[in-house]
Amino acid sequence: MLFWTGHVRLRAVRSGKVKVRDIALRQPNWPAQPTQIANAYQNQFETPVLFYVLTILAWMTRQADLLFLVMAWVFVVMRLFHAYVYVTSNHVGRRFAFFAAGAVVLALMWVIYMVRMLLIIL
Repeated sequence: MLFWTGHVRLRAVRSGKVKVRDIALRQPNWPAQPTQIANAYQNQFETPVLFYVLTILAWMTRQADLLFLVMAWVFVVMRLFHAYVYVTSNHVGRRFAFFAAGAVVLALMWVIYMVRMLLIIL
């Protein structure tokens, strides 16, 4: 999505749909498609960061078992579906459903991890 964002933004500038002076200081003056793709890309640095941290912790503490792996893949697939909807139809209800499903899976992964770590300590 990073390169796609760059491509559609460059195309918008070259075609004259947007003037450089109108976006030079990060003003929100991009056309809809570049904005949509850029937002989907930026969204990949929000909730997924919690996933990255958990994955590293689970690996380091040897808690990344089959259940963790399956849930991790479900989370990744939900993120892919979320991004796909975001950059195509941008149907907010469908997009939110994929986001919420991924968020619930991630929350459950954190709860399972914390319970397991507490059981080891106790």
